[in-house]
Amino acid sequence: MTWANNKFFFIFTLQFVYIVGIPLTIILLITTFVKTSFCTTRHGLAFILLICNFISATQMTCLNIAMPAMVNHTASPNPPNNSTDSQDYSNVTLEEFQAVAPVYEWSAEIQGLILGSTNYVSFLIPIPIGYVTGVFGSKKVVGAGLLLSSVMTLFIPLAADTGATLLIVIRAIQGIAQTMIMTGQFSIWVKWAPPVERSQLTNIAMSGVSLGIFIVYTVGGFICETIGWPYVFYIFGAVGSVSCLLSFSLVYNNPMSHPFISTDEKTYITCALGQQNSSPNWSLPIMDMTKSLPLWAILVSYFCEYWSLYVMTLYTPTYLNSALQANLKNSGVLSALPAVFAFISTILEGLLADFLISRKIFKVITVRKLFTSIGVLISSSLLMSLHWVKSSPSTSVAILVVRASINNFSNSGSLVNFMDIAPRYTSFLKGLSEVFSSAAGIGSSITTGFILQKDSKLGWRNVFFLSAAIKVFGLIIYLIFGKAEVQDWAKEKTATTTEIENQAKELQVTRL
Repeated sequence: MTWANNKFFFIFTLQFVYIVGIPLTIILLITTFVKTSFCTTRHGLAFILLICNFISATQMTCLNIAMPAMVNHTASPNPPNNSTDSQDYSNVTLEEFQAVAPVYEWSAEIQGLILGSTNYVSFLIPIPIGYVTGVFGSKKVVGAGLLLSSVMTLFIPLAADTGATLLIVIRAIQGIAQTMIMTGQFSIWVKWAPPVERSQLTNIAMSGVSLGIFIVYTVGGFICETIGWPYVFYIFGAVGSVSCLLSFSLVYNNPMSHPFISTDEKTYITCALGQQNSSPNWSLPIMDMTKSLPLWAILVSYFCEYWSLYVMTLYTPTYLNSALQANLKNSGVLSALPAVFAFISTILEGLLADFLISRKIFKVITVRKLFTSIGVLISSSLLMSLHWVKSSPSTSVAILVVRASINNFSNSGSLVNFMDIAPRYTSFLKGLSEVFSSAAGIGSSITTGFILQKDSKLGWRNVFFLSAAIKVFGLIIYLIFGKAEVQDWAKEKTATTTEIENQAKELQVTRL
């Protein structure tokens, strides 16, 4: 079975998603959010952050779709497909690449180092960024991060011409900018998101990541084949440079500073958050955090979830291009299908989680663990099954689509749980979780490149099995130690009657 024979099937599927899937999602969102007005201010903020995450994701994913065009050997050493049509088309495509853009001699290991380079420095800075964001506010941090990421995207083609080393440096700086965007926005929700709406608001904003991946994969291959791979970076870098104004002009750190929010909504948010103190704290209970098993359960879950996420985000185009022998244009379009379904499912799953919590059908911790279990177990099973269906391209793509949709259940599970256990330290803990996700990005990209380089026959199988095993390990830890109650070290300390009396006695003695 060749890709040419399945061309019309996949084009029809993509058009169906465009024509039916996205409009239905928009209609559902409008129906859900409309109460007395078209949209609440907090949901409007969620859509603004969705756009920020969309732009951020397009810039981070550009290299994934451009990489097959930037090198002259992306396929693993497996024997090529015997189809004459596919081989001829690949040769013609390679000649077109060479005519419009430079091609580099990068091995699979070098490609892995480049793809994972966004995490090399960002591994060290999420904690200080989270702390600074919690003290000084999120608006400027998110806007500055988006602008820096956009500028670095514009410089990537020039850096690639200079060599892999400079490209890794540029990508590392871009990783710092991405950390600023991701860490900064979560402290916004501490002031804006009522507890029963945390899943839906954060998921709406985070769905922009999947939407950005979808757009890049849809048009990226076409851009590479027509005008050359450098224009992928020029286009999305320029769009981001202009769009960063959204963050500076429309994002506000809290409802009290927003000039257009209604009095009713401001009162509702204030009352909903009134029972928890989420103000920035100048001192952090580091020792108590270190000994907190619920916090460690979340951090381990972050590492394990993001290991698989980075593997699939970075290597899906390469997998389709090498293991399934798809040409670049097809691999881009097919890589986009899981992303668009993930975009839709992320929003719907967030709405479902908050529905279960707000109606008190399940406890908060039950929803978090249930959604995490669904996301991990089903997606891991589907991931491992890819090895046995690789002879059927349509089946492989269908599995990738379902896996991406189910995997996002974790966004309403363990990945948002730190807002439950310590709302006062959300920005700091988000920064801490970024350390673990960055570590997963470094380890997964380097390990995947090494496995594919050393094992030409079973490389992809080993990559998928390792990712699934790590995800299941993280789930086990979370199920055992995960909690959703505000931890003692995260509560506002109040002086007891005895403490007040002792202080009064000390003051009296001092005066005498």
